[in-house]
Amino acid sequence: MHALIVLAHPEEKSFNAQLAADAREALTAMGYTVETADLYRDGFDPLEDARHFSSRADNAFFSAMIEQRHASDTGTLPTDVESAIVKLERADLVVFQFPLWWWSVPAILKGWFDRVFAWGRVYSSGKRYPDRGHFKGKRALVSVTTGAPGLAFGPNGRAGDLDLILWPIHFGLAYVGFSVLPHFASFEVVKGPNTDPDTLRTRLDGYKAGLRAHLGAIETLEPLKFNTTADWDETGRLRPTAPSYSPFIRHVA
Repeated sequence: MHALIVLAHPEEKSFNAQLAADAREALTAMGYTVETADLYRDGFDPLEDARHFSSRADNAFFSAMIEQRHASDTGTLPTDVESAIVKLERADLVVFQFPLWWWSVPAILKGWFDRVFAWGRVYSSGKRYPDRGHFKGKRALVSVTTGAPGLAFGPNGRAGDLDLILWPIHFGLAYVGFSVLPHFASFEVVKGPNTDPDTLRTRLDGYKAGLRAHLGAIETLEPLKFNTTADWDETGRLRPTAPSYSPFIRHVA
């Protein structure tokens, strides 16, 4: 088994970096071969732009989707994008490690999704959702850190329900075929003005142990449920008989 850890944090001594290193050690001990894509240290360019495409479908007007499809069809995807896709194809498990910034992923990771999940190469109208996606049979797991405490991310918390906050990220992974495992969250990892250092260290050590345990249980974790191709009608809406797994995609009277 082979695992890929995608790390998105600008500080190489950050807690996110420590979690990525711990995940690597834990997975190695479980018998995985592991590689890490450290987006900041690798200098990944998150900005999709015409300059990335050596052979254009349209030199007069830039459409990211059209150029991605053209590059996919002609084998001319940017080197960094093709390399990232190959790493994903090589992996049986992909772990995404990042801090929650403004209720989403850091910009570098969002740009990584924008560029790496290229139309044509990774998805198309007939190659998407868990039943037909390019990465069908592979598993993905999100490990996220926050500054606010865990209770703030509950259904009635001031920061919003973390399950719903992460749904667009999870859905994007399912859209390209991944079986998405339940996420792991490390709360209140930032040192505040009144934070006791020993208390913080104990908390962080607990999260590191928790992530190791979460990874150790991946064979028994039940993947999140998402709708598949057969659940949509010809207009792209949920069929009346199809199940609804999220408030984001639901039956409306």
